[in-house]
Parts: sequence; structure tokens; C-alpha cells
Amino acid sequence: MKAAVFHGPQKPLTIESVEVDAPIRREVLVRTVASGVCHSDLHFVDGFYPFPAPAILGHEPAGIVEAVGPQVSEFKPGDHVIACLSVFCGQCDYCLTGKTYLCPKRPARAKDERPVLAWNGQPVNQFANLSAYAEKMLVHENALVKIDDTMPLDRAALIGCGVTTGLGAVLNTARIEAGCTVAVFGAGGVGLAAIQGARIGGARMIIAVDTLAGKLERARELGATHAVDASKDDPVKAIRVLTNGGVDYSFEAIGLKRAAEQCFDCLRAGGTATVIGMIPVGQKVELDGPAFLREKKIQGCTMGSNRFKVDMPRYIDFYRQGRLKLDEMITRRGRLEDVNDAFRAMKAGEVARTVLMLD
Repeated sequence: MKAAVFHGPQKPLTIESVEVDAPIRREVLVRTVASGVCHSDLHFVDGFYPFPAPAILGHEPAGIVEAVGPQVSEFKPGDHVIACLSVFCGQCDYCLTGKTYLCPKRPARAKDERPVLAWNGQPVNQFANLSAYAEKMLVHENALVKIDDTMPLDRAALIGCGVTTGLGAVLNTARIEAGCTVAVFGAGGVGLAAIQGARIGGARMIIAVDTLAGKLERARELGATHAVDASKDDPVKAIRVLTNGGVDYSFEAIGLKRAAEQCFDCLRAGGTATVIGMIPVGQKVELDGPAFLREKKIQGCTMGSNRFKVDMPRYIDFYRQGRLKLDEMITRRGRLEDVNDAFRAMKAGEVARTVLMLD
């Protein structure tokens, strides 16, 4: 099969012929139809987070089941599926208390077993238990959810990470209340999903913060009631003026230390800031200590605190009802060979989401 191979930070991915093994036990072989290009992958390409090469990146896919292992009962060939990096064991304390997204025992093949992926006779590291920048994926059944065959797979792919992360941060992690005020820092794919989550959750004021006018315009189209251009204005001051003191909930969807600090600073007393973005390893977020006396809170978020086998079908219902806009989030479509240009366009702020079509 063709796959985009990661050779290390600051190096372009190359399209290579890679071998994928047959499914054993509870594994499922999926033909990748569409894969979103997520900013999280770019963190590894840029070297902000380490990952051993060679590897196949990608973690926002949808596809069709080709084969299943002998212990798989939930899926069969021909099923349409969304894959999620929140694969879970189903047996640990986190899984048994409903926090599968925090599972520390994600099922994977042992090192002494045949590798899932191989290139030139050598093992290739599987990224996020998925490796979606490839024509096929071999994954555990607890990394998949079956969806209706009529759901377009290019739009379904967005639900695999960005939409689930953004909506989930608002609806699952922060659990906003109807009538609240919200600020979202960053109007990329995850930020736009958070804005939509705030709209679906009934926020009365949704303030989008970004430095690019085009992204702010798209944010308004998807539900933001106000926009702050952080390249021109101090976003904290602007938000305090708009809200007469600060927002109830704020979300950092970029992965920047400064944005996380502003996310906390723009809260009203009793407000909650949720950091969604991947702040680079080693960086510290600095907050004003006395602010905690006003019961301001800051918290992290992993993949929208998802229960993806339940959440993702619900998000598809939101899409079909017209409440979740996915078509408008896809700025560009390409082929697997366009993956490096997709990263370039993301860094340049040209796209909300690029979806690679592999089938």
C-alpha cells in the first residue's frame, strides 16, 4: 500500500510502498477513504513533540472495513467506520469509570510479535495506534465506531479528531450552560468545532479570537457572535469590554503558552478556562496567583473527554439536523501526495481543514 512516511522532525514526508499485516485477535483492517490533516501531526513534524522515525502519522480518518480478526464481533467487512486515537482497553480503572479517553493501557501488539507496519523489511512505528496517512490501517476494534453508510466519509473523517475534540471540550469537559458567555482562542479546525459546540450548547455570546481576518470571518459563519483580531487588539481587554468583566468559559485551541494565559486572564470571577491545544514540551503556563481567590479555574482536555462510540454517532445526527456544519470546515481536498503542502497551508493559515482523499 502507499503511505506517507515520517523520517523525523523538519523533514518532508515521503510517499512509499509500505506493508501492512493481516488482522489477528481483535484487530480490524480498514481501507482509508479520507483523512483530515490535523495540527497535532504538525507538532511532530515541526519537532515540538518527539516521535520515533520511521513512522506513519495521521489520526483523523474514516474508511471501510476490509477484514477482521478472529475475535472481532462488532465489525464486519463493508462496514463504514470512523477511527479514533482514544483506543481503550475496557478493563482499567479509567475505562470502568467512564473515562476511556484517559486509558493508560491502550491495546497494541507486543514488541516480539510481527510489526503492524513494515517498510523495506524494517518495522515502521504506528502513530496514535492509527497511522492514517496510508491507504490502509490495522487497528484494534476499540479504536473504531460503526457509522451509517450514507454519511459522507470525507466529512465523517473530521469527527475522528478535530470535531470530537472541540465539541467535546465544550460539551463534555467544560459542560457549559445555556445562556453563558464563551471565548475561543484560535479559529482553526478545533477552534471552529469549539465555537460550534458553544452554539449547540446554547451560549448567548461566543467570542472568536484569532490573528487572521479570514479565520475570524469563518468563525462568524459557524456561530461566533463577536470576533477579536489579536493582531490589532489586546484580546483580554477586548473580551472584558464586550462582556463587562469577562467570560464564563474560555477555550485555548492553538497550543500557545501566551494564549493559554490569556484564556485564563479573560475569565470573570468563577469562570473556567479549558486548554485544548498542545503546548510544546517544556513550556510553562504562568498565571496570576491572586486570581484563584476569585474562584477562577483552568483545566486540561484530552480529545474532548470523549466517549467516542457514543459521541460520534450523536455528532453525525447534529450534522444531519443542520446543527453541526462540517462541509463549511473543509477548505481544501487533496490526495495523499499533497500531505506536505497541506502542512504548509496549515502553517500559513490558508485552511480550516484539509482532507486527503485516499480512495
